[in-house]
This record gives sequence, structure tokens and C-alpha cells, in this order.
Amino acid sequence: MGTESYVLVGTKQSEELSFSSAWHGAGRSMSRTQATERWQGRKLIDELAEKGVLIRTRSYRGVAEEAPGAYKDVSAVAEAAERVCLARRVARLVPVICIKA
Repeated sequence: MGTESYVLVGTKQSEELSFSSAWHGAGRSMSRTQATERWQGRKLIDELAEKGVLIRTRSYRGVAEEAPGAYKDVSAVAEAAERVCLARRVARLVPVICIKA
């Protein structure tokens, strides 16, 4: 919600190393329960709005569960994919809106 994301493309080496697959996201660094204990959904919505990211949701709890801090550093994960030749970054995307159903 509040961090960049990347479009990656597989490499020739990834065919041999991992059957042309790579991870699809940064992955969680804490559980949903831990995230809801640490963050409040309404406060996150306000903080992200200050950074220019709009959040639309029915559930403040859902926002807290998906707090940006609950995930690993996506830049480091994308860099690792490049380092081990699974994929390479071709575009960096920054969020402007997140719709959480």
C-alpha cells in the first residue's frame, strides 16, 4: 500500500535455476495478528494520505493487517532476484491508490 513495487522479467538463467519462476512479492515479515497489534487502520490511512496514497476500504482491520511495515523490503527482495539471476527489474511503480475489499 505504501511502498513501491516492481515489474520484473525472467532471465535466461531462471529457466535452468528455477523452471522460469521467481517469488511474486516481498513476503510478510510479521503475522496479520502482529500487524493489527502494532498499527491502527484509520491512522495508517491518514499517514498514507499525507504521502499522496489514497486508501479505500471497508475494514480498518484489513488496512492494519496489510500495513507496509508488515512486509519485507520490496527493493531488497527485487535486488536479490537480480543478484541470483532469477529476474531483472524493468519498471518501478509507486502507489497512488489502494482498494482493499
